[in-house]
Amino acid sequence: MRELSYERRVQLLALAAGLPGSLIAMILLWHGSYSSGTVWTLAFLIFTLWLGFAFSLRHRVVFSLQTLSNLLAALREEDFSLRARGARSDDAMGEVMIEVNALGEVLRQQRLGALEANALLRTVMEEIDLAVFTFDNNAKLRLVNRAGERLLGRQEERLLGFTAEELGLGACLEGEAAHTMELAFPGGSGRWGMRRGTFRQGGLPHHLVVLTDLSRTLRDEERKAWQRLIRVLGHELNNSLAPIQSVAQGLESGLLNASKSSELQGEASASILDDLRQGLGIIRSRTEALGRFMAAYAQLARLPQPKLLPVNVPEWIGRSVKLETRVKVNVTKGPEVVISADADQLEQLLINLVRNAADATLETGGCVQVGWSRKGAHLDVWVVDDGLGLPNTSNLFVPFFTTKPGGSGIGLVLSRQIAEAHGGELTLKNRSDARGCRALLRLPV
Repeated sequence: MRELSYERRVQLLALAAGLPGSLIAMILLWHGSYSSGTVWTLAFLIFTLWLGFAFSLRHRVVFSLQTLSNLLAALREEDFSLRARGARSDDAMGEVMIEVNALGEVLRQQRLGALEANALLRTVMEEIDLAVFTFDNNAKLRLVNRAGERLLGRQEERLLGFTAEELGLGACLEGEAAHTMELAFPGGSGRWGMRRGTFRQGGLPHHLVVLTDLSRTLRDEERKAWQRLIRVLGHELNNSLAPIQSVAQGLESGLLNASKSSELQGEASASILDDLRQGLGIIRSRTEALGRFMAAYAQLARLPQPKLLPVNVPEWIGRSVKLETRVKVNVTKGPEVVISADADQLEQLLINLVRNAADATLETGGCVQVGWSRKGAHLDVWVVDDGLGLPNTSNLFVPFFTTKPGGSGIGLVLSRQIAEAHGGELTLKNRSDARGCRALLRLPV
């Protein structure tokens, strides 16, 4: 048996509600002492009012539900302009309409925010100089930005739907999620940095691939490194070759003058020998300095990989600070921590920092403070001095730059290389609370 519709059930309930009263009124009319005309007139009026109120009730209920249905359908179609009018908070249906209007306003605001965010995201994707691709679970291209179009040498319409293998991007969907690779495309070739992520759209997994051209960056850094190297080498070589050349010319001139004389007088002979000794001493001194410079440069270039073993932090710091005897070194003890590191390299690093701090403190007096603490997954070791501070922090880690007479200019550079080889970092800053400098070494625990 077919089930009655909601409207039919409401109609029947409305008729049933008025049926008892109408029947009683009809019975009273037929058994009363009324004329037949009066009875028929009143019976028609009762019957008409009964049906009229029943159908009016059905229309009222159905109309309200249809209005609510239209509002919900508009929300589903993302049309947030429709609103229920005449909604009142003192009846049940009015409260429903008010809530639907509030829901429509919230969805409108969210839709507007989503559209603005999507427009901003698309603008950023189009303007950034990174090639961005998205692939579906079948490895077919679904989205590409302008940088990706230029890289592949085709417009978006001619790229969408092709697989990663067909586009030469198959290797980007395999292996580690972030690594570098050598790739060749119509729009460029070289070394690329690739990062891959996953997201879901339409309930299905998708891949996001971002390619960064590392070749240009590497070439720029390589050029800067060569420029710095040439500048440093040229400076050091000129410092040694200029006096050697000058002394050699002087010696050559002296010997030439001496050879023109048939007999060397005693005083002249002694003078020439003295000049020869001084000149050869200068040549030896400068060649030794040049040799030390090249040895220091080789030391920077041949820093070995650290051999990671358990290192007790209090013992490591205690051994290192005992080697400095020129000034007083105060140690602020921290927690008992054991890290995985190369003890020899860390000792060399800390010795360099304490020695620099002592050199600065000797100029002004005071002491050097060394301490350590643990912050989450990191160990912080600091060295603080009472010196005059750093006059120029931009050249601290430039190889062979030094402000100390007789300094090699590789201590801090070597220290930072050791810190970075251990996955840490080394920073030097002037103290804000007092004069002097604070060196901070941060290492992973």
